[in-house]
Amino acid sequence: MKNITLRQFRIFESVARNLSFSRAAEDLHLTQPAVSMQIKQMEGLAGLPLFRQTGKRIALTDGGRVVLRHCQVILADLRAAEQSLASLLTVAAEQPRQRLRVGLITSGSCCFPHLIRAFLQDHDHIDLDMTVRSRDQLVAMLRCDTLDLAVMLHPPELRGVDATPFADNPFVLVAPPDHRLAGAPQVPVAHLAHECLIVREHGTDTRQVADDTLLGRAAIGFDTEPRFMELGCSEAIRQSVIAGIGIGLLSAREVQADVRSGQLCVLDVQGFPVMQQWHAVHRGEHGLPRAARDFYRFLLDEGAARLDHLSLTPPMPATAAPH
Repeated sequence: MKNITLRQFRIFESVARNLSFSRAAEDLHLTQPAVSMQIKQMEGLAGLPLFRQTGKRIALTDGGRVVLRHCQVILADLRAAEQSLASLLTVAAEQPRQRLRVGLITSGSCCFPHLIRAFLQDHDHIDLDMTVRSRDQLVAMLRCDTLDLAVMLHPPELRGVDATPFADNPFVLVAPPDHRLAGAPQVPVAHLAHECLIVREHGTDTRQVADDTLLGRAAIGFDTEPRFMELGCSEAIRQSVIAGIGIGLLSAREVQADVRSGQLCVLDVQGFPVMQQWHAVHRGEHGLPRAARDFYRFLLDEGAARLDHLSLTPPMPATAAPH
């Protein structure tokens, strides 16, 4: 193990975090064969396999988990050293450069870049490192200390993870303006039983909203289990709904422009909109770096008001086009 390089540790950590050679290659701007070669070399130096493959999936072996635990400590110490050194590098009267590592769930990518830009305008000494991932991926990155702060709807119930709500985020059901339910008042949820409901994949906050509100036949009167069609991104859901393939469940902020342009309408379904809350999530046992601490305070103090100012929430169902 003594001959393993820091580059190999970083490659291994990315593969272990993503459980994917191709995703790790994308994150590190390498080719997949290069990533595979480095992992093979690490396994040779370690003397045992670090990953096992089942079909198209990979998982850590017991040896891989041991290496990951020590790898995380090594990389965290290096990052701490980088932060400490960066704080010493002052130039004239300028503040030292700081780094903000923030993660967003995909449904937040429509509005939070605007908030981050507003924050950076008053903090031009901060370099941004932003990533957009599913909820489960952001949780994994927080646990691996590759993120300082994450913005999501459903924070994990994990020891040592702090989550603070700071703004509302309504979820709505949308359809093309010529859909049979467009303009109908107070549609019972059970009337959706035979519709194609287009939702995000498991592991996303948007999918959890769908499961919480649209599953459970006894609770909402479905005579058959609702039919979900899973798509991997909100843009695919929007375009599929516009094309008339089905009804979509999305954050109201994501469909504002489509509603105003007349490509989509918000259905007036009982129990909707479903109000969720944005949370600022971080590892509580570690003090936030200065940049992340400033951004955290910005979200709590100004996040809700700035989201409202962006006027991204679409009109509610009363404005839906008549059938």
